[in-house]
Amino acid sequence: MDNKIKYAIIAVVVIIIAIIAASSMLGNNKDNDPTHIVLTVPGHTGEPETGFNPLTGWGNGHLNFNPLVQSTLFGSDENGSFVNDLATNYSISDDRLTWTVKVRDDVKFTNGEKLTAKDVAFTFNEAKVSDGELDLTNLEEAKAVDDTTVEFKLKKPQSTFIYDLRYVGIVPEKDYNNETYGSNPVGSGPYKLKQWDKGQQAIFEYNEEYYGKEPYFKQITMVFPEEDNVLQLVKSGQIDVAEVPISSYGEKIDGYKLVEFESPRAQGLSLPYLPDTGLKTADAGSPIGNNVTSDPAIRKALNIGINRQAIVDSVYKGLGKVEYTGVDSLPFANEQAKITDNKPDEAKQILEQAGWKDTDGDGIREKDGVRASFEVYYPPNKQDRQSLATIISEQAKDLGIEIKLQSADWDTIYTKMYSQAVVMQQSSDNPYSAVYQQYHSKSPEELVDSDYRNPNAYNSSEVDAILEQGMNAGTLEDAYQYWKEAAYTGSGAGFGPNGDSPWLWAADNHFGYFVKNDIDMKTISKLGQDYYCNILDWTRTNSTS
Repeated sequence: MDNKIKYAIIAVVVIIIAIIAASSMLGNNKDNDPTHIVLTVPGHTGEPETGFNPLTGWGNGHLNFNPLVQSTLFGSDENGSFVNDLATNYSISDDRLTWTVKVRDDVKFTNGEKLTAKDVAFTFNEAKVSDGELDLTNLEEAKAVDDTTVEFKLKKPQSTFIYDLRYVGIVPEKDYNNETYGSNPVGSGPYKLKQWDKGQQAIFEYNEEYYGKEPYFKQITMVFPEEDNVLQLVKSGQIDVAEVPISSYGEKIDGYKLVEFESPRAQGLSLPYLPDTGLKTADAGSPIGNNVTSDPAIRKALNIGINRQAIVDSVYKGLGKVEYTGVDSLPFANEQAKITDNKPDEAKQILEQAGWKDTDGDGIREKDGVRASFEVYYPPNKQDRQSLATIISEQAKDLGIEIKLQSADWDTIYTKMYSQAVVMQQSSDNPYSAVYQQYHSKSPEELVDSDYRNPNAYNSSEVDAILEQGMNAGTLEDAYQYWKEAAYTGSGAGFGPNGDSPWLWAADNHFGYFVKNDIDMKTISKLGQDYYCNILDWTRTNSTS
């Protein structure tokens, strides 16, 4: 058989198998109800292992999104600004240690019980000690003053605390069971969990008792595909909205449009900040420090020498923008913290002056017997991170720096992050997560494999002092000046590339979704991972239902 014919047959078989797999994931029953919609899980978070429980991560964690089943105290509008949900107003004491939130008195859970301030207090006290990703260590206690008033006592002022009040879904205190709630969630949000087919999909139906706006879509089917299968799901025509990998951005699919969602999602390389002195992590004994990336000349040269725009054009097909500090798109970004990149000659000069020279003629520099070489880790199932690591490695080689690519699972990556580079991203608009936790120094005892915050062990007492001022600021807006100053202090320090340059941030890539032409998403959210935060406003345009 002619090879061309053979390969064509193989290709057809592969496509058929993929379509069958997609059909299996979504079930074989044709659903023609226009008020039913099929979506992918937000932000490639995957199927929630512990179910739809906000106290173990559903809707909050390293990515935040509308939990659908539960109400939250506050929500976000399309600009990311805070709006009331269960809360009717809030106040902060003069010493900024007590936050008082008033809640609605007309809300019921789907079990028929009235939602009160006691449920809110219970939720936050339980979330503090649950095995979730939400950091509530600064919360001393939440206490119900009466049925509609909750007091949150903090250990120390935290100007960013309202972010913690935004995405935590409220659960009922009565009969809550941490082991079973995720599979049988009781909430007061716009939808109820109707069915969970583990490994495939979850179906949510409209909560008739919901206190807010009645949505057009009465049923949501959320699927949990692997990244490699998403495009076939779209081509099968059985999914309405799907987040797709960047390799799909150039595809043209009949009946769909590619919708670009902006987000603060920045991607780049964390560069180990400390030298290798034999220090090990406190829990697993993993190595800390790298004698190449700990040299500021290496970090500076990489930041100045690489071509970020070429990365955006190549890796992200133009759906993004260059990124320098990790928070360029947020209101507390600091222009002075940035540098001008794509200057390889200047980068080489920095390296030469610091003593990094190619003494053996192999194209890679050395200094005091140390080769300018380190590893960069990324998960194998993320195309964007692999592509980013590859192109940065290629550009760095032209500067005389060797970056060796290493694909590994996250358990392995966490054991390497303090001693080798890792392709990381930050997607939060919360300055506590995006700045304070990312750049505040850790003590030797705090350098553990289980905490990916400040993964390169950046350490600056000068920056720490500024970050503490930000946490103690009177308002969220008052704190902006300190987050800016932490990026560039004016004296050469700071987490930006014009300061200590502990990261090689490269690009702020947008979220790309294939959306059926008849879905009207109204005003597109600026929080790309929380793409359905306004789903109560969505409609299907080719139906009068």
